[in-house]
Amino acid sequence: MSLIKLENVSVYFQNEKNPRERVGALVGMNLEIEPGEIIAVVGESGCGKTTLGKVITDIYQPTEGRLLYKGKDVRELDKREYREYRLGVQMIHQDSYAALNPNRTIFQSLSLPLLQHKMVKNRQQAWDRLVELFTEIGLTPPEQFLEKYPHQLSGGQRQRILLARALSVKPSLIVADEPVSMVDVSLRISLLDLMARANKKYGISFVYITHDLGTARYIAHHGRIAVMYLGRMVELNQIQAALDRPAHPYFHALISAVPEADPTLRNGRMASLPLKSFDMPSVTNAPPGCKFHPRCPYAEAVCEREEPRLREFEGGLVACHLVEKIRANAPPRD
Repeated sequence: MSLIKLENVSVYFQNEKNPRERVGALVGMNLEIEPGEIIAVVGESGCGKTTLGKVITDIYQPTEGRLLYKGKDVRELDKREYREYRLGVQMIHQDSYAALNPNRTIFQSLSLPLLQHKMVKNRQQAWDRLVELFTEIGLTPPEQFLEKYPHQLSGGQRQRILLARALSVKPSLIVADEPVSMVDVSLRISLLDLMARANKKYGISFVYITHDLGTARYIAHHGRIAVMYLGRMVELNQIQAALDRPAHPYFHALISAVPEADPTLRNGRMASLPLKSFDMPSVTNAPPGCKFHPRCPYAEAVCEREEPRLREFEGGLVACHLVEKIRANAPPRD
């Protein structure tokens, strides 16, 4: 049984300029997350990645479709089951400062959920639990950090504290929304390693949301990757297979746009894909048919008329009318 399952989930918001119109932030999303797996969700800003994360954590409720937790619709869970779900599915936000109460010490913020949910009996047990966690994530001596306020800590330290807060309630799944984008480059690998260790040690599933293919590949090297565009998932596959041979033209363009420090290493690598336009259409005025067709160099008339559905292709899923034709005409790679 899947840990989390999204069945044809859509999230619509009212168009601020025209309240009669709805804007599809997430459209027709189908995704299953298995216990202990890591899924990287990638795409440009505005593609719906964060909306997906907020649906999984029930911050946003689907306008259409269903969200299932361990096989049961979240909207039909009783009080005990819903409490288990809310504890079991945690989120790490991008802005670590905004995610912590500036008027509380770190201990006050992190001990509150432990005490409220009776995961510890008293403040001393909460302190001991957090000292253990802080030692595990490398914030030592723990006492020095627990007694401070958020503004007294660096961005990397606050991000580790958010990870500790998520781990403290013993979750089954953590949604990490751009967790390293606001952290110094020198600290990113250490944070990714912490999440990878939590995945291996505790069997925690991760949904890692990012626009950075490098960090996605690093943390989910044995997992899957979901590629999103204008609220739709356009490709889903094992991450190494997808990066080696992307099926959707949009994902091909994303990969080929990644700069290479050593130009000589480009030899034998994927050729760049010349897009018709560098600008992503507005989600408030999405084009008909395939949402990528105004930028796609392969687009044909069918792409303008009909929106493709996700279908099986070479072991993964892709939403493209012309994927077989594109693959057949692709030059061989070294």
